[in-house]
Amino acid sequence: MTSLRHIPEPRDAYLDAARACILDVGWRRTTLTEVARRAGVSRMTIYRTWADMPTLLGDLMTREWEGVVDAAAAGHAEHGAPDEPGRTVEHLVATITGTVATLRANELFVRIVEVDPELLLPYLLARRGRSQDHVLDLVTAAVAAGQAEGAVRAGNPVALARGLLLAVHGFVLSAHTMVDDEVTEAEVDAELTTLLTRALRP
Repeated sequence: MTSLRHIPEPRDAYLDAARACILDVGWRRTTLTEVARRAGVSRMTIYRTWADMPTLLGDLMTREWEGVVDAAAAGHAEHGAPDEPGRTVEHLVATITGTVATLRANELFVRIVEVDPELLLPYLLARRGRSQDHVLDLVTAAVAAGQAEGAVRAGNPVALARGLLLAVHGFVLSAHTMVDDEVTEAEVDAELTTLLTRALRP
């Protein structure tokens, strides 16, 4: 499969059409024929690009989730990475928690969770997806840089990054199940900040 980093621009238009379909009618009722209609191209044009809907969905989700992650990372990077070790951890934690909040509010993510949650199960129970590997690459690099400064505890940075991602999965997918009259969403998110901070600091 062609890497999304080298997808020609027309494919983005096709993915936009698929995204609109899923938002309107859900995954089960979205077909390659309907995607072609919305994109204004022939059905064979779409079939030459993706053999089936699962392949298209994989590219769509990768583009969507990586876009969320990269935008969150870029937003925090604009403020500059602080030099003090304590602030290095705060910066990384803020980037992760900001990404979690943005992903939970993403309209495609919300639609999939509400209507077609089984689409996410392979990436939780069977294998990692491309967007998860992208996140792991970013977090591993940040952890390794923090360790070099003495801001992050010692250990295999790959293992630390994977542990963080496993913890974050619950806050992305299940935080709403822990919100009620006794606990607010803000309190749940504050626990994530505490968990990440304590997991990273020496």
